[in-house]
Amino acid sequence: MTTLETAPINARPDIGFKQFVALVAAIMAVNAFAIDSMMPALAAIGQDLGVATENGRQWVITAYMLGFGCAQLVYGPLSDRFGRKRVLQTGMTIYVIFGVMAALATSFEMLLAARILQGIGAAASRVLVVSIVRDRFAGRQMARVMSLTMIVFLAVPILAPSIGQVILQFAPWRGIFACLAVFGVVVMTWAGLRLPETLHPEDRMPLSPSAIAHAFRYTLTNRIAMGYMLATTLLLGGPFGFINSAQQVFVEVFDEPVFFTLNFALIAGFMAIASLVNARIVGKLGTRLVSHAAMIGYASVALVHCVVVFAGYENLWTFTALQACLMFFFGLMAPNFSSMAMEPLGHIAGTASSVQGFCTTIGGALVGFFVGQHFDGTVRPLMLGFVLCAFAGLIAVLITEKGRLFQPTAGGIATAS
Repeated sequence: MTTLETAPINARPDIGFKQFVALVAAIMAVNAFAIDSMMPALAAIGQDLGVATENGRQWVITAYMLGFGCAQLVYGPLSDRFGRKRVLQTGMTIYVIFGVMAALATSFEMLLAARILQGIGAAASRVLVVSIVRDRFAGRQMARVMSLTMIVFLAVPILAPSIGQVILQFAPWRGIFACLAVFGVVVMTWAGLRLPETLHPEDRMPLSPSAIAHAFRYTLTNRIAMGYMLATTLLLGGPFGFINSAQQVFVEVFDEPVFFTLNFALIAGFMAIASLVNARIVGKLGTRLVSHAAMIGYASVALVHCVVVFAGYENLWTFTALQACLMFFFGLMAPNFSSMAMEPLGHIAGTASSVQGFCTTIGGALVGFFVGQHFDGTVRPLMLGFVLCAFAGLIAVLITEKGRLFQPTAGGIATAS
């Protein structure tokens, strides 16, 4: 009998696999660009809009993440009822409108309000990408597609700070928000012309409180889905903390403002390499073997880095090298954890993606913000945050798998993993 794993759904044959992956990556990149291109502009924004403290600038990123996380609860049920494409276009329209408003902001409060609303629009991209991929693929094949998507998507964190820096050479910080709006229009147009509707007619859900409550309850009570969602939330705390304080780390700790974007690109590049490696090996080795081994490597490197910092041996080169290793292991975990969390939830993919996106984004952003707010002129708080998040995530996976790592779950669809 044919399964989603062996025969992905193709609602329209006119979009090939490569274009599908590229389009999905571009949709995801809308969100990444809105976060990472901001980093070189934080100092200018703070100076222009009268932000009193350097840590206060971090709200430009965190406000966006809060809007992005909360709105995901809405998009999933809507997409399960009305289809993926229509809801995606609505979210992208909101993203573009408030990107323009952010460019026109005359106060820091107005900017934060626009960023929250821009994040609300961008939330559709996260929910719909996972739902669209899950509509067409399952198991290891879904993990492979997500990894291929991540390769393209992760070019944005690599390039975005440099792009932001280039924009600042020719325009004020408002130019970055204008470029975000233009990019949103391009992606929205591409999706409108080429993206097929992937929601199966038999999977359309009524937009009723009882149906939504049932989907929420199923998502939050499935052990595998809940466990990997929690692990992802905890593990995201480290990278989000790094994003929040990266500009301060490179400028204030290492006194390297010129090489900030280059070092950030180098670190993020290792996550892209990991996604390429994962796409090549996950079909043979399985999501659990790859991600569990990566999780142990991630926790180990975080611990080593923390020891280096507290022993007084930290410098720009050790920081860059060890952070690159952390991002490599994170790149092996993230797409596989996402695939395993969605594996039992294909029939409610939209709502399930909403719940998981809300929990991982809000939870990870708040943990990362907490870590970032403890920046004290050293990297000690950041590395303590990485260690605590890494081992908390490891414990969550151990509990989820009942202490049985590396092996597929016996019985059911998870055996594909």
